[in-house]
Amino acid sequence: MIRYYKSIDNELEKLNDFEKDCWVNISEPTQSEIKLLSNILNIDNSSLEAALDEEERSRIDTEENHILILIDIPIDESSSTSSHYSTVPLGIIITEDAIVTVCNFQTKILNDFIVGHIKEFFTFKKTRFVLQILGKNASYYLFYLRQINKTTIAIEKEIHKSMKNKELVQLLELEKSLVYFSTSLKANELVLNKLVRSSVLKKYPEDDDLLEEVIIENNQAMEMSRIYGDILSRIMDAFSAIISNNQNNVMQFLTVVTLIVSIPTLISGFFGMNVDGIPFDNGPLGFWLIVLGSAVICVIIFIIMLRKKIL
Repeated sequence: MIRYYKSIDNELEKLNDFEKDCWVNISEPTQSEIKLLSNILNIDNSSLEAALDEEERSRIDTEENHILILIDIPIDESSSTSSHYSTVPLGIIITEDAIVTVCNFQTKILNDFIVGHIKEFFTFKKTRFVLQILGKNASYYLFYLRQINKTTIAIEKEIHKSMKNKELVQLLELEKSLVYFSTSLKANELVLNKLVRSSVLKKYPEDDDLLEEVIIENNQAMEMSRIYGDILSRIMDAFSAIISNNQNNVMQFLTVVTLIVSIPTLISGFFGMNVDGIPFDNGPLGFWLIVLGSAVICVIIFIIMLRKKIL
């Protein structure tokens, strides 16, 4: 789907067709839409299709009549039963007449620009627009990392009273999400460093602070991703230890129960033998004496187990 936007009188207006200094937002495009835009902007299809390949790495390419910036953005793929986050490429193409964003998903990052959540946003200020996208991207990484941390804390509380696999599966999903985030943030860092070192994107003095803030937030997200990854790894180790300890406790309890139950069975086996001379074989209270003796032995064993803290 192709949408055209342009800043007119400090307001973002939606256009019906392409105009100079507009913002072209392409999401989930078809081949016909890619071909149409390629003809309008006079750029190669490969630049537009680069962001549609999930395996594309973050980078900056300078072509004859445009600049292609590829970054990885976070997306929330959580459901009602699990929390899962991933990353997808976002392409930013800067031409003389327009700025183009290409993605295979409807992203919250670009939607914030459309609904007016970004201050001092103008489609004709292409350098600032790119930096604002990068800054918003870093902010969403930080937001999702905080969400991962909150979910981790909730799962940690459940671990203390649960032996099910559900918590382990959730931790694995979160750990996988952090791997995606960490890898993508490192790739985005290379793009930011290239923007600082090179003149591929025209810089303005008023945008220096914005670029510095983007780099700081990206570094902060990288550090948070590393820290939360370490925490998750330790929680999973603790989870495995707790499950193993609970299993040992259950096996120990069953062993003691088996031992106690085996005492009456052993005694009744002796007195059930078909031979002469068995004590109490003719006594009217023989059965009850045997039952009482078995019960006393079981109680003694049970008390010994308790004192030794085996139960």
